[in-house]
Amino acid sequence: MQTVGLLDHLPLWGLWLATVVVVLLSVEGGFRLGRRRRQRAEQEPEAAVGAMVGATLALLAFMLSFTFGMAASRFDERRRLVLDEANAIGTTYLRAGLLPDPQRTEIRKLLREYVDVRVEGVQQRKIEQALSQSEALHGQLWSQAAALAEQHPGSIVLGLFIQSLNDVIDLHAKRVMAGLRSRIPEGIWDVLYLVTVLAMAAMGYHAGLVGTRRSLALLALVLTFSAVILLVADLDRPGEGLLNVSQQAMIDLRNSLSAPNP
Repeated sequence: MQTVGLLDHLPLWGLWLATVVVVLLSVEGGFRLGRRRRQRAEQEPEAAVGAMVGATLALLAFMLSFTFGMAASRFDERRRLVLDEANAIGTTYLRAGLLPDPQRTEIRKLLREYVDVRVEGVQQRKIEQALSQSEALHGQLWSQAAALAEQHPGSIVLGLFIQSLNDVIDLHAKRVMAGLRSRIPEGIWDVLYLVTVLAMAAMGYHAGLVGTRRSLALLALVLTFSAVILLVADLDRPGEGLLNVSQQAMIDLRNSLSAPNP
């Protein structure tokens, strides 16, 4: 169910290494082209080239900030949805305590199982299995609610419970969308790397044109840029890298539901 792009076939460390190689080759290719034109004594205004290089690098900075902002906003959304889901499940659990037995006991048991599935699915990275189990539990919970609705069609308490249960199901769909399907479009990645190649090649071209030597500062630029790309990709890949949404709200909920008289 997860949206997979071309870059997703590379692990994060492979993406970082590939970015380093692409940036280095772009700068080196531009540098050699600029030095060749200088050796041929072809007149080219250095000031004009410098201005164009500056504009290209500014465009690259804009693309980086735009892509990073997109990934960061979706990371924040995933973090907010975890808290919203924990609150919705907790509310549903409390309202289930107002229902008659045996549905009350069964519904609370299913909700505790549901929380376990959600937490373990993320921690053990068994997302597909957790999704199928969650949807099966949705069906069981809704069947219990439907049976109660037939027995007590005018119950206000039951109406409140069904509303909170519906919120739980809706938040499941929102988490699936935010975590698995709402990714940075592959077209944006393609444009970002295209602008990167052209901007770095233009910078190397300008250096070769003015006759400067290769600087060690270039290595710092390459590694820094590649690190930023790695950070954006990490934010865009839930559960894969070091930047993961904390599940502490769901863990706290599970602990509270497992405690005596939650």
